[in-house]
Amino acid sequence: MALGRQPDAFDRRPPHRGDRRRAALLEAMDAFLREGDFESVTIADITARAGVTRPAFYFYFENKAACVAALGVAVYQDVVAAADHLFDTTATPGERIERMVDGLFAAWESREYLYRAALEARRASAPLRELWNGYRESFVAPVATMIDDERAAGRAPAGPDSTTLARMLLDLGDRTLESLDPADRPGIRSRAEALAAIWLRSIYAGAPAAAEAPAAAEAPAAAEASAPATPPARKGRGRSRVTS
Repeated sequence: MALGRQPDAFDRRPPHRGDRRRAALLEAMDAFLREGDFESVTIADITARAGVTRPAFYFYFENKAACVAALGVAVYQDVVAAADHLFDTTATPGERIERMVDGLFAAWESREYLYRAALEARRASAPLRELWNGYRESFVAPVATMIDDERAAGRAPAGPDSTTLARMLLDLGDRTLESLDPADRPGIRSRAEALAAIWLRSIYAGAPAAAEAPAAAEAPAAAEASAPATPPARKGRGRSRVTS
């Protein structure tokens, strides 16, 4: 898929392997976010924990939000991995959507603190909001193309503009993750099921049979038509005997 900029686009210096100061700053920020929230962390806290100077922080990052964006590489990669399930044509549409949603929710559960911090950082930083919106927008064209392909193949019915539909479904997924409560385990599962159902019905409504068939499995109609017909059973020559 064609995706947006990586979160490290907000680094003031390109990250280099073995750059211990940058790694120490990110580890310190990560630790603070696990313990508290984005707003309560200060740059002084981060630099003290990382064992580097304040100028060293600004050598790499413009502000706290940029540091969170760099940590967001892991979130970005998780989302890409989950979205890839949509394009697995060996699975049924229902399976593809369910696996995509399950992947998103599993990623959220494993990095809930980072999702929460990213949301807070987006509220505080206009450039980070722009970056996040760019990520989401980068998924629109691939999803819209998938919808168009499913319609062209007859697996999904005609419907609203595919780009608009893709953008609304992605926006719904984003808002759903933002609203999750870690303490409400049953609620998380029910929201995942509801989100998958909305995706499936929005794309495949009116084509329930297609939703159960793998996209890669085409009906072998031509092969069946050319196959020789089964010869009729031969009748026996002897007369049947009736017993009383």
